[in-house]
Amino acid sequence: MSARDHWDRIYQTKSPVETSWYEPHLQMSLGWITEAVPDRSASIIDVGGGESTLIDDLLAKQYRTLTVLDVSEAAIRKSQNRLGPKAKNVNWLVGDLTEVALPSRTYDLWHDRAVFHFFTEPAQRAAYVSQLSASLKIGGQVLMATFGPEGPQKCSGLVTMRYGVESLLHELGPDFRTIRHSLIEHETPFGTKQQFLHCHFVFGRKG
Repeated sequence: MSARDHWDRIYQTKSPVETSWYEPHLQMSLGWITEAVPDRSASIIDVGGGESTLIDDLLAKQYRTLTVLDVSEAAIRKSQNRLGPKAKNVNWLVGDLTEVALPSRTYDLWHDRAVFHFFTEPAQRAAYVSQLSASLKIGGQVLMATFGPEGPQKCSGLVTMRYGVESLLHELGPDFRTIRHSLIEHETPFGTKQQFLHCHFVFGRKG
């Protein structure tokens, strides 16, 4: 089964509260974004946005240059339907993150909550970093949440990677610098806990 078919099936058969990653509002992401890019004209991309309400909250805070990318057309359609007329204020992209055409040197901030840890093959991770490095502006920022060192080894039927700060930075390469990081315990709708590592990076070598 392709990644698109897998995730379409997830979003077509489950409500948001039936997924382990669900949060009604991504408060940590929202707080870090507003601190990192207070300018409401900043260009922000949310990769693997799915049905997340982050885009709703960014619109409510008057951000106006927003892109959501997801491999699942079903997820994008659900978010568009939820937003109604506001959906026209967002650039929606459906495609595999490692292959989709992204504009060069465009984004001030790249947000990824729980996508990167699904790329278990080195070639996938290299393609991800290539996309990230090419589409971010120099000095652009990255907010990434992956499973932490004690996070689950599988999610939604797929094998996942787990990261500490140094191992994640190693994957991104020398053009990225760590600003801050935090390990949190995410409580799923089922009452279990998942360890997430939240990291804030900046793109472009110091000096």
